[in-house]
Amino acid sequence: MKTILVTGANGQLGNSIRQLSAGYPQFAFVFTDVDTLDICDAQAVDAFVKEKQADYVINCAAYTAVDKAEDNEALCLRINRDAVRNLGEAARAAGARVIHVSTDYVFDGTNHLPYVETDETCPASVYGRTKLAGEQVLQEVCPDAVIIRTAWLYSEFGTNFVKTMLRLGNEREQLSVVFDQIGSPTYAGDLAAAILAVLAQAEEGVFVPGIYHFSNEGVCSWYDFAVKIMELGNAPCHVLPIESKDYPAKAARPHFSVLNKAKIKAIYKISIPHWEASLRTCMMGIGGNRNNLNR
Repeated sequence: MKTILVTGANGQLGNSIRQLSAGYPQFAFVFTDVDTLDICDAQAVDAFVKEKQADYVINCAAYTAVDKAEDNEALCLRINRDAVRNLGEAARAAGARVIHVSTDYVFDGTNHLPYVETDETCPASVYGRTKLAGEQVLQEVCPDAVIIRTAWLYSEFGTNFVKTMLRLGNEREQLSVVFDQIGSPTYAGDLAAAILAVLAQAEEGVFVPGIYHFSNEGVCSWYDFAVKIMELGNAPCHVLPIESKDYPAKAARPHFSVLNKAKIKAIYKISIPHWEASLRTCMMGIGGNRNNLNR
């Protein structure tokens, strides 16, 4: 039985992998977060990977507070770059394979076509720069890693856009959401399923290192996303579209961050649902909204 070490296990993606892990009895999962493993401690990481005899390391841990990152670059670098190096070096020493999750923020969002993996990176924020640095250092120390960039992640777990919109939608009569930032939402349950599919295929002899893109199918703005959330949740709130300049944020956001998923679909034969279908699935699982979901 192969051992799968999952870091950042208390986050959205880590919890989603945990939720699906029972469907993969051929793997022994070890779920860790900062309370059980400090991935910023290189010696601790090396010892832990050896002790658990990990065959795969799935890194779901990251510093993701995009605006706070602008004032916390050193901490952001420790988690998004240095800790990734620690995991990569420990995995290489133990002969383990790495699957690492990155972000659309490695691009500045000035494209007009969906980004492919070979497009030039140009992050416009501390968060984006540190995540790109993590990609680069992982490819240096562990060149046979799989890196999956994703975007607009949400789930039943933790704090995210969907849960925030549902809460505000039942508290306010009106809400303003930007309409000039375009992308594709990603349900963490679908990304978790994709990662587990990569694992399963690796055990069948198909493991192709490199960078991949994953989000749900379809394209929308944050405004469109919010409108659909209110509709499905029967929230009485009216959503107004505004421009990004009217919603000032400390960190720059990509105005267009649609990801081209052709590579991961072709190599790992992954079928990806449309974002609206996955949003409905997620909202049915969010407590307190299951009974009033607009079908």
